[in-house]
Amino acid sequence: MGRTLAILPAAGLGTRMGAGAGAPKQFLDLDGMPLIIFTLRRLAACPSIDEFIISTRSDEVPSLQDRVALAHLGKPARVVHGGDTRQSSVSNALAQSAPEVEIVVVHDAVRPFVTVDMAERVIAEARSRGAAILGIPAIDTVKEVKRASLPQDVALITGTIPRERIVLAQTPQAFSAVLLRQAFAHAQADDFTASDEAALVERLGHDVFVVLGSERNLKITRPADMDLARFYLQQEHAAQHGKSS
Repeated sequence: MGRTLAILPAAGLGTRMGAGAGAPKQFLDLDGMPLIIFTLRRLAACPSIDEFIISTRSDEVPSLQDRVALAHLGKPARVVHGGDTRQSSVSNALAQSAPEVEIVVVHDAVRPFVTVDMAERVIAEARSRGAAILGIPAIDTVKEVKRASLPQDVALITGTIPRERIVLAQTPQAFSAVLLRQAFAHAQADDFTASDEAALVERLGHDVFVVLGSERNLKITRPADMDLARFYLQQEHAAQHGKSS
């Protein structure tokens, strides 16, 4: 069986966290360590993942490489320079992947509560079907809107999208390495940019399957998300303490 590579794009500035964050969100502290290290440790526990490439801003490469080494993941992990967009960061990492890599997993550096079960299920689906992502059903009613000629905080509804046709995409997203390289090559040739890797694969006409994720698999984007993450962590510590008592 070919190797599985996990790519973590971590070059963002985290502007939605606000000026009070003090650092890009991937370096905010959770349980005494940067979010990116917390997330890496969770993924490193996944038996199907063999190695990691983390893409970050050029000036952060040496210090993050040191932090990753100190994390003792037990699996090879390299830090490379990322790009101005998520897509370019993943592309830079993918370009440095070994030819023998069979499956590529892409996971948000700031989605720390990924579980081994989530990762294993989406990797297994990608091995079987070529492309799979985690996702959760939409709970709220979804409206399509336009904002032209309206105040910035007001939008005009142009349609209602049935909830049963909507899922909220999460990561990990996993793909055949051959398929993902092809998707990135086509996007580069067409100068096309997407917000996730699944969209690039969809453009090829290839099916992408959704594996049920979890609401707890949150992405740290706003200050309130860090509060929720710390609450989830307290719950985990309490559960572990209860088991050991």
